[in-house]
Amino acid sequence: MCNVSRRLFLTATAASAAIALPASLHAEEAGASAVPLAPAPVKDGKSTLTPDEALDLLKQGNEAFLRNELVYPNRTETRRLELAKGQAPFCAYVSCSDSRVPPELLFGRGLGELFIIRNAGNTVDTVAMGSIEYAVAELGVPLIVVMGHESCGAVKAAMAVVESNARFPGQIDNMIEPIIPAVLEARGQTGDPTENAVRQNVRRVVRTLREESDPLLLKPLAEGRIKVVGAYYRLDTGVVEFFDQQ
Repeated sequence: MCNVSRRLFLTATAASAAIALPASLHAEEAGASAVPLAPAPVKDGKSTLTPDEALDLLKQGNEAFLRNELVYPNRTETRRLELAKGQAPFCAYVSCSDSRVPPELLFGRGLGELFIIRNAGNTVDTVAMGSIEYAVAELGVPLIVVMGHESCGAVKAAMAVVESNARFPGQIDNMIEPIIPAVLEARGQTGDPTENAVRQNVRRVVRTLREESDPLLLKPLAEGRIKVVGAYYRLDTGVVEFFDQQ
């Protein structure tokens, strides 16, 4: 638990100057000229979207975010009263806890539309897996997205463990342990080492959900009722790139 290791982790994760609050404020200012995104359709308490339609909705939202043309749907008092009775999200979203990566803002979605599972490094442990299974089996989401992001501090910490045997205090070592295999698999790839490791970490989680999960996920996957895809978010441009699509 050396001081250098602790500083490396804190430096990698603490940069939050680019949080998306200003983007949401700008979207409000642009409201007069922007076209509101339509709320995701729901029938009988469940999303009616196909997996591909749900993915298209996220892509459209990110494009509007990049153009600074967002007017967020489903934020009215009426909507809040509806949600008090139940939820019908159209996507289970596995994302990093990083403050610069707020899914609802990046995709222009409103209350009750994204079922979000967040932790540092966007990994899937027992708790996260149970949350995803609940979203599919009980809430009827048609889409699962696993998103990593540029300059992920948790991935950088895992890289430090591999490259220099770094150690971190408290439960941080345990938190980053599931990321280490992705770091090892990404070594030797051309391009940016951190981005390679982030993408490989996403691929591993996607593969786990597709191949090693409970029948609660495997059955609807085999039947084409749900889809699992990977994504990578660039902090500097705001672009979300979807990859490893089925």
